[in-house]
Amino acid sequence: MNSPIPSSPPRPLSAGLLPSLGLFTTVMMVVGGVIGSGIFRKPGVMAAQLGSPELLLGVWVLAGVLTLFGALTNAEIAGMIPETGGQYIYFERMYGPFFAFLYGWAVFVVMQCGSIAAVAYVFAEYATQFVTLPEFSASVAAWSFHLPFIGDVTPLKEIGTKGLAAALILLLTAVNYVGVRFGGLVQNLFTIAKLAAMLLLVLGAFLLPTGGAAANFTTPSSDIHLSGLALVAGIAAALQGAFWAYDGWNKLTYIAGEVKEPQPNIPLGLVWGMIIVTAVYLLMNVAYAYVLPIDQMAKSKLVAADVAEKCFAGGGRWIAAAVMISTFGTTNAIILATARVYFSMSRMNVFPRALGRVHPRFHTPAASLVVQGIWSTLLLFSGTFDTLTDMLIFVSWVFYAAGAYGVFVLRRKAPDTPRPYKVPGYPFVPWTFIIFALLYLLFTIYNDIVGYQAAVAAGKPALINSALGTGLVLIGAPIYLFYRTRKPAAPPASQP
Repeated sequence: MNSPIPSSPPRPLSAGLLPSLGLFTTVMMVVGGVIGSGIFRKPGVMAAQLGSPELLLGVWVLAGVLTLFGALTNAEIAGMIPETGGQYIYFERMYGPFFAFLYGWAVFVVMQCGSIAAVAYVFAEYATQFVTLPEFSASVAAWSFHLPFIGDVTPLKEIGTKGLAAALILLLTAVNYVGVRFGGLVQNLFTIAKLAAMLLLVLGAFLLPTGGAAANFTTPSSDIHLSGLALVAGIAAALQGAFWAYDGWNKLTYIAGEVKEPQPNIPLGLVWGMIIVTAVYLLMNVAYAYVLPIDQMAKSKLVAADVAEKCFAGGGRWIAAAVMISTFGTTNAIILATARVYFSMSRMNVFPRALGRVHPRFHTPAASLVVQGIWSTLLLFSGTFDTLTDMLIFVSWVFYAAGAYGVFVLRRKAPDTPRPYKVPGYPFVPWTFIIFALLYLLFTIYNDIVGYQAAVAAGKPALINSALGTGLVLIGAPIYLFYRTRKPAAPPASQP
């Protein structure tokens, strides 16, 4: 028998939070939350993995289309269930409380807290263009400890960069502690600033005498030649970098309870935000490929800075400042949105009750913000940028696939529930996204294992990133069982 979507918990999840964000801010949340460090840092790594400018641009297009498919699919569910907590609430309605808890736990333990740590790390990394950060001696920095089945962790490596990143996390946690409207204003300003800086770089690449050439778009690497399974593995590895750059589009759903008219504005924010992001990324990569031959790009750690340096004197420092603006805004977007997940979990009686408290003056999930800031800071010291991003992207895509399949689940379970927005191209669009997500996960595991074996053979510190991420998520199972034994409590009171 047809039935409406299961009702919300008796306690309003967004009680005490104020709906103060309009459509423009929701679009800026998506754009600012997605465009962070990946587009500035990952193209060089991807060029080395592919050795072909055509393949490099093709991977960015493919990743953009697939991510847009995911956003289009997610938008249907967001219009149906416009509640604070977003994806966590969706999973609870689709698959039940246990799967929803594993998602919420994953958001906390690795996915979004890992994103906060990774993006803040890049902010600090680019800051070294302007200041010299203190570092431990080589012998101290090399200290590590081993985690069974996971690998070696070096927390003291790049201590100056990590220390500055930690300071940024704590600063933006404080900004969002004092109000979502203030956090939204910061988001709008920094998103507009980053888009302006990226547009100036694209214009400079084509209008200034950079020495760029259209031949760079078709000239392959003289050193990197891939074929067969190695080519497939290279594409899968490059997609991991592109997906990191596109990651974060679903964070908007976390703050649905604080968006004005959420049923139309959440889907519109997701769709328009991702269209803008995809267009900007393609323009940036075309500019990179025009200025730098593929072999130069493959050797570049900071591609955007190298391109800017060729455009005009001091361009490297200028783009470093632009990247710092970008990552500052992205870190803010993640911190602002993600704390609402733990807030909702607490009010569902599966997380510490204190995290469900609303600050009586600022009307923010204050305790969730503080705990999130502490854990993100600790996670920052667990690995380098690439370790964090590879780990969290693998876990994220497990849940992205499950979320896309949830469209079919909800259409079957709740066919009569009003849907202000329906995914276009149903069922082709969600099925394409799901199938690709599964293939991507399989190749990621393969690449992780091969990389781990190569590192061990070379005597280098090694991690199996997919295993680390999966292990951290599964730790949530006994935690869930513990919290399910508690008796339901009254809604947490506000605290000064």
